Amino acid sequence: MGLQRTSLEVLREKFFAMTSLEREALLSGFSVVMGVDEVGRGPLAGPVVAASCVLPLGKEFLGLDDSKKLTRDKRRRLRDLLQSDPDVCFSLGVVDVRVIDEVNILEATKLAMLQAIRSSRVVPDCILIDGLALSIPGRSDVLVRKIVKGDSLSASIAAASIIAKEYRDDLMTELHGKCPEYGFKDHKGYGTAKHLEALKKYGPSPFHRRSFSPVRKALEGGVV
Repeated sequence: MGLQRTSLEVLREKFFAMTSLEREALLSGFSVVMGVDEVGRGPLAGPVVAASCVLPLGKEFLGLDDSKKLTRDKRRRLRDLLQSDPDVCFSLGVVDVRVIDEVNILEATKLAMLQAIRSSRVVPDCILIDGLALSIPGRSDVLVRKIVKGDSLSASIAAASIIAKEYRDDLMTELHGKCPEYGFKDHKGYGTAKHLEALKKYGPSPFHRRSFSPVRKALEGGVV
């Protein structure tokens, strides 16, 4: 009978597996490997937020995973752990509803990612991005890799997803204080039944994305 692995060993094994893309890039000669992810493409209200993250070599951040798979308590604990570590380099990009409505959500997401990359205190030469193709203007020297389901496969992307998710959730809680009738603190702007009912009753707030179909229908007075 084999020895049963402890929970700590399982977490370490998973973290080691999730750093394989970063290790591969470093062994290939790259010096700064950055993970990038976004949150908030689907909601009817609020900004889209992206984060970039470079994790230090030799440190374990056990429990990292796709932010959607984690409980809020685990996400917040990991967010605090990452942001309090002086060797973790992270930055954010936030694009508001005005820009989303002007350029569409896909382009707004790319703008948020570029903000997060450019505002970093380190300059990456390899960028791992969760599920989105992105070019970096003026940086033909940087390798940009699109990683499908990257927030489950890359530690730095997972870290970015956690930082972006918690930052946006906090923003939506702030917006709830300004427009409590919509329930932003509960659904974070996503199109839940409660949100759609409020949208039908009160019409769109200044924080709603007017280019999104349910919001547009509410403006037109139709069925949401």
